[in-house]
Amino acid sequence: MYVFSIVLIVASNILYNICQKSTPADANPFSSLLVTYLTATLITITTFLFFYADKSLLQSFEELNWTSMALGVAIVGLELGYLMAYRAGWNISEGSLVANILLALMLIPVGILFYKEGFAFNKVLGVVFCLIGLILINKK
Repeated sequence: MYVFSIVLIVASNILYNICQKSTPADANPFSSLLVTYLTATLITITTFLFFYADKSLLQSFEELNWTSMALGVAIVGLELGYLMAYRAGWNISEGSLVANILLALMLIPVGILFYKEGFAFNKVLGVVFCLIGLILINKK
């Protein structure tokens, strides 16, 4: 599961970015999001029926908290942000890279402050290399 989860993330992100970049420029972004979430809803309901079926759908809702709704808000922002970035002219090879490097850098203080994660010297060097990479990627 350790390796599979990362492979799934990478494969899904490849498909995700190709789809975002390939969405027609004149398509209403919210129509696109609606079809996206309807598709995701159908897949989720279908897979719910086959996995973790020890509880009903309604019973499983009782275990949730505010994070599911907040994640919904975050996902809409993420989807809309990528769609707008590609429409604004970001290359598929650069837009995702810049966004993910910035994301990783912003999550460092979150990990340290809220999740008590360590931050060793080798990670500081990694941050320096990320910053250098951002400068080089965005240099024209």
